[in-house]
Amino acid sequence: MNLRLAAQARGIATSFQDARGQFHEVAPDVLQRMIDALPAPMPRRYLPPTIVIRCEPSGLDRNHEIGLAIPVTSFTWVLAQEARVIARGEINNATIHLAGDVLEVGTYRLELRDATGAAVETATLLVSPLQIYPGYFNRLWLLTTQLYSLVSDRNWGVGDFTDLADLIKIAAAEGCAGIGLNPLHALFDDDPTGSPYAPNSRLFLNPLYIDVEALPEFEAGWRQRIQGEIAAQRAAPFIDYQMAFSLKMSALRRAFDTFRRTAAPERKASLKRFQQQRGALLHQFASFEAARHTFAGPWWAWPDEWRSPSRMESATIDDTFAYRIAFVEFQQWCADEQLRRCADLAASLGMPIGLYLDVAVGVRSGGFDAWLEPTAVARGLSVGAPPDLLNTAGQNWGLAGFNPVVLERQCFEPFREMVRASFRYAGAVRLDHVLGLQRLYLIPNGLAAHSGTYVAMPIDALLAVIAQESRLARAVVIGEDLGTVPDGFRDKMADWGMFSYRVMLFERGGDGSFLPADAYSANALATFSTHDLPTFAGWQSSHDLTTKHRLGIDPGETHEARALAHRKLAERLRSDGIENVDFLGVVEFLSRSPSRLLAVALEDILGVANQVNVPGTVHGNPNWRGRLPVSLGQLAEKFEGRLRCALGYRAQ
Repeated sequence: MNLRLAAQARGIATSFQDARGQFHEVAPDVLQRMIDALPAPMPRRYLPPTIVIRCEPSGLDRNHEIGLAIPVTSFTWVLAQEARVIARGEINNATIHLAGDVLEVGTYRLELRDATGAAVETATLLVSPLQIYPGYFNRLWLLTTQLYSLVSDRNWGVGDFTDLADLIKIAAAEGCAGIGLNPLHALFDDDPTGSPYAPNSRLFLNPLYIDVEALPEFEAGWRQRIQGEIAAQRAAPFIDYQMAFSLKMSALRRAFDTFRRTAAPERKASLKRFQQQRGALLHQFASFEAARHTFAGPWWAWPDEWRSPSRMESATIDDTFAYRIAFVEFQQWCADEQLRRCADLAASLGMPIGLYLDVAVGVRSGGFDAWLEPTAVARGLSVGAPPDLLNTAGQNWGLAGFNPVVLERQCFEPFREMVRASFRYAGAVRLDHVLGLQRLYLIPNGLAAHSGTYVAMPIDALLAVIAQESRLARAVVIGEDLGTVPDGFRDKMADWGMFSYRVMLFERGGDGSFLPADAYSANALATFSTHDLPTFAGWQSSHDLTTKHRLGIDPGETHEARALAHRKLAERLRSDGIENVDFLGVVEFLSRSPSRLLAVALEDILGVANQVNVPGTVHGNPNWRGRLPVSLGQLAEKFEGRLRCALGYRAQ
């Protein structure tokens, strides 16, 4: 087959236009590597691979019709859910008629069968709510921060779940509706970068956030023995993740040993229930982590019996290995218990959202999720972004994304598991780089960021899964729709009820003017900046431009352009009667928008100049390692009711 036809059959774009309007023709060698990494879809004659039916609960009793691409008269159809047949019938005029009374929201298998009863073609049928959970509130504000950056008199140099509980209490007293956090995904404990957006797994939690001293099994004398290491970690200018993990794991291991010897029956019963609830997936994750700390290299270089979950069943596990598996399960239970208590605390304090959690766009190719689903996760390709105005060289995030063809073959279960895990304790979820639901910019491993291309994703099916799970969890969904946005994408988001992500730094007119507050959409989260952009203090002082020049990165903006932007901000605020050109002035401006959610960054309240993350850097800048300049004990004084006075938003 012609190279370009083979690419197009897999949804691979052979050319595209970037955010700067530049046209890119994808090189033949790149197309070939993309083709090699993505399987061809199964040939189909009658049904698409996935069918989505959207309806409100009141509409589930209506009949639905599904048309075949080619008329046939001798076929029958069967609708099944797992092993149970729901309905069957004849095909009438190339149409399948489904009686509404057989359908509920869920996932089905639709089969076409020939006269002998043999399956001819199968499609996944997703019955979805008409929209994602809408959130039954008017206008609310959220406080956002990086959990690791919280400072307290009791933590071990990294913010933890007890710090989160304390922050919830402080924020609730200010009328805050919820706390927004960096992704809490499980990371590699030997990764010095600590990037929360480069997860080992999006299905499990990072045990670094466990407050070990809050565990009943913690030995009080143990802190005294490691007090020097804790003091050194807390005094360091930036977080040392390898040291932090070492300290936390040593204490957790001692707590686990005490738990095994002396835990009360109700504690052991609680762990047992957690293991049963999470089932095989938890055991597989724990086994993977035990293997990762036993064998050298990535999982595809491990002994044969450990290269996949199915092969693992035949592996010999000695007492040491069994101990390591049990220890990982214990860690996950502790993390889950403490995060759940934070969510319960927020609910008890009347916070309508509670936890606003973030979901990374991909996973590390050497991590658990890729090992668990080696075909559904395209580990030979890296997710990124083409060149744009801020990142003129493009971006390669070093993450593996989902393979659309395999997702469809697996009825989207890997995607569903990820979404369900993200919603578990959240009242709101932010999907990083939500544009990836329609198309992912993928780069063959080893190539530069500008050497990739787009791959089409089954967006309606993915949105249907999100709608199903968000309704079950009663969580709103915010899509980070920044970057090169395809035509019609935001309209589709709105149609499905997903909140847009409106960043004030980008809400500008052609002359650089900041748009008026009433230009913001209602179903949106409004905010000044993001973790990948300068803080307010950094933007005002042009600290971000200086930092990028020092790192040898094109900032995409001159100092003269920034000075003009400063003047335009002052003009916008003063035209709205806001005299103070400071962050509280910005908050007051954004609070006048119709957007139903407003996110206020704790870093901006505290005047932090350093950017949380400078895209395109790894070791040259202390990304994801900074701490807040004040402790939680001092934070209430910093608020002093000022935010409540400035905000038109309130908890309801």
